Amino acid sequence: MKRNLILVFVCLAFLVAGCAGSVKRVDTEEVIDLSGRWNDTDSRFVSEEMIKDVLSRPWLRKFVNEHKGKLPVVIVGTVKNSSHEHISVQTFVKDLERALINSGDVDFVASKQERDEIRDERKDQAGHSSEETAKSEGEETGADFMLQGTINSILDKVEGKAVIFYQTNLELIDIATHKKAWIGEKKIKKFVERSHLKL
Repeated sequence: MKRNLILVFVCLAFLVAGCAGSVKRVDTEEVIDLSGRWNDTDSRFVSEEMIKDVLSRPWLRKFVNEHKGKLPVVIVGTVKNSSHEHISVQTFVKDLERALINSGDVDFVASKQERDEIRDERKDQAGHSSEETAKSEGEETGADFMLQGTINSILDKVEGKAVIFYQTNLELIDIATHKKAWIGEKKIKKFVERSHLKL
């Protein structure tokens, strides 16, 4: 009986060891594409390329010249996921914001959700902070341009093979006039081959 119990424990130990996986830390810049779906590399690549494009176009020089050297103030609005899969749009938006801010070519204001939280804090300060430190209403910087867009995809698959096409479109819109100052487009195409393909 005791021998059978030991045998059961040994078998269980081998079973657990066989199921155990491994975790390895990798560089965040390393390209790892396991499923073929939109991933962190796609998000970073598309955002950096599109921001590079928008900042190289005539609207920026024109604005700076017309406003005596003042940088345009930009806000990122809604970026819709119209693709066939779940995409963390918030990560993509943060990649856009980071690329814009770090360029030094534009000024940047907080999103609507962020502004709402800051306004609540300002109201709280009005009732609880000293006059010297409380921030007053009416000091916010208004945006000149809003960046909006969509992420679309086309999936073509058959018998363990798939082609996934992503198209990201962004538009920079003048908030005062509603004129479109810039339209950008970035495409990614992936070929995925796997015996058990689930996309």
